[in-house]
Amino acid sequence: MSTMSPQDALKAQVAQAALSFIKPGAWVGVGTGSTVNFFIDALASSGLPLAGTVSSSEASSARLAKLGIPVFASQQVAELDVYVDGADEIESHGYMIKGGGAALTREKIVAAQSKQFICIADESKWVNILGTFPLPVEVIPMAAAQLIKSFEALGPQVHAQLRLKDGQPLVTDNSQHILDVRGLEIKDPLSFESQVSQWPGVVTVGVFAHQKAHICLLGTAQGVKTLHF
Repeated sequence: MSTMSPQDALKAQVAQAALSFIKPGAWVGVGTGSTVNFFIDALASSGLPLAGTVSSSEASSARLAKLGIPVFASQQVAELDVYVDGADEIESHGYMIKGGGAALTREKIVAAQSKQFICIADESKWVNILGTFPLPVEVIPMAAAQLIKSFEALGPQVHAQLRLKDGQPLVTDNSQHILDVRGLEIKDPLSFESQVSQWPGVVTVGVFAHQKAHICLLGTAQGVKTLHF
């Protein structure tokens, strides 16, 4: 008897559906997170021959390698055919909030390296306006306090705080820290991403508008919906 939750069942469905976008011999970018873990498992089970993969996190790299899928450093590969990753939120233009797992910088690098971005998500991630999910921002530690002030100056409802792990600031794969920003309503994701990316000390903001999804495979109770942007 399966013990998979309804949400995990949707994640497994979209992960399986993503395989149809992977051609034999492709270079595949692989993201990070619980939905992507289903994709990695499905990719391993499929037996699809690949040129190789580039991963956006140490955790995904370890999972790929354990399952016998070749992993290369980003700088070893000129271009990726497709990038498969999840989202914390996605809206009708393919703009996303990503980085809940603290891998947003590497995710954005791999997305920029790829010809096509396939977002795999369950329907709980679909929103009208980005911002309900706390926005992750990777920052240089010495700038964190100033950047908290900058975000909170955007409005009285905006609150930013350093993400902690075991009582200490979480350290990313890039040896930086993460701010989580609550209370935003991001109506113009392209402008917002451009604006915040210029603030001194910001490494990466978790709005993916310039590196948006081209296709979203959205898991719903009625099956997988394929959305093109």
